[in-house]
Amino acid sequence: MVSRTSDSLSLFESAVRVKSAAKTIALATSAQKDEALWSMAELIRGNAHEILLENEKDVSSALGSGQTNTSIDRLVLNEARIQSMADQIELVARLSDPVGEVVSGQVLPNGLVVRKERVPLGVVGIIYENRPNVTSDSAALCIKSGNAAFLRGSSSAIRTNTAIAILISEALEKARLPGDAVSLVRDTSRKSAVEFMQLEGYIDCLIPRGGPSLIETVCNNARIPYIIDGDGNCHIYVDESADLDKSLAIIANSKVQRPGVCNAVETLLIHRNIADELLARLEKVVPTVEIRGDKTVCAIIGRAKEVSDLDFATEFLDLILAVKVVSDLDEALEHISKYGTGHSEAILTNSYENARRFTKEVDAAAVLVNASTRFVDGNQLGLGAEIGISTQKLHARGPMGLTSLTCERYVIQGQGQVRL
Repeated sequence: MVSRTSDSLSLFESAVRVKSAAKTIALATSAQKDEALWSMAELIRGNAHEILLENEKDVSSALGSGQTNTSIDRLVLNEARIQSMADQIELVARLSDPVGEVVSGQVLPNGLVVRKERVPLGVVGIIYENRPNVTSDSAALCIKSGNAAFLRGSSSAIRTNTAIAILISEALEKARLPGDAVSLVRDTSRKSAVEFMQLEGYIDCLIPRGGPSLIETVCNNARIPYIIDGDGNCHIYVDESADLDKSLAIIANSKVQRPGVCNAVETLLIHRNIADELLARLEKVVPTVEIRGDKTVCAIIGRAKEVSDLDFATEFLDLILAVKVVSDLDEALEHISKYGTGHSEAILTNSYENARRFTKEVDAAAVLVNASTRFVDGNQLGLGAEIGISTQKLHARGPMGLTSLTCERYVIQGQGQVRL
């Protein structure tokens, strides 16, 4: 593989190249963009061995620096994960191109034809930690939506990200598109990260994907518009009418299937009328999970530890679950309002009325009824992939796919009309 990202280029010089490439990618045909995506998937599969060799070096360094198990899990690649990366790219290739989509239109009484259509954002900057799949997912979504992707990963994944970015640039060039339309910053210093956040006029939208420290740095330093991919302090409320067998399966899946991700459940709220039976069975379905509970929980589950307010406010990203028994739906809603981060909240119930109340009153990017919180994922929701999960309300909210990487503009066509 030949390096497409020169160490000698300054951050500003790279930004100039990406901005120039954005003009070309914005005008690319759907066929051209899809050709690049199919080539990306093929190259990533065909070079899996080389990617894994670079990833092993990153993982070795991360282990030596004492990173957490959650961080290591996000960093590690294997054959299955690389295959999944390629599959995600192909899913995006199969999706409809949002660029040029007419959102609405009308003919005014004065004869003006007014339509609103989707256009690319321009240069999308993504600053992220550990996850090498973000490199390929972000690139695929940006290319398909007619945007250039300016990527700034963490030092812990720099070898892996570089190997993937080189292949992406090669795929773009095979499709007669500029390789600079997806560029990776090689300087992973904190100084470089802050400079990246301040590239006014070169990055149109910044999407940070990382922990509280990264988000705080963006909020304090960014000079360009950004979308917060925030914490996932997710809750499940088990209503008194819930099916307990299904509830236990959903709880286990939401916590155990992959605990180190933002859509894993962190707090379980249980209606007091079913607490005894549910808690007695809970311990058996999540034997590897550390349970931190209130007095009722600790009385039933002997190994449970006493829960604190700090636990309720924590995104564990680990095999730890905070558990509280509540008197009713109102108390559950109050708890979620106090501690939730606006990511994903679920209710397990057979009551239509309670389900409707929950979905109307909970303020979150995603609200689920009788389903695992792990479904709050762009791929699982038919987006092909996601560039992040927005916990804010402007301009995107929830898993962000292709349409979230576009904005709308008015096109007004006349026949010589003038305003009176």
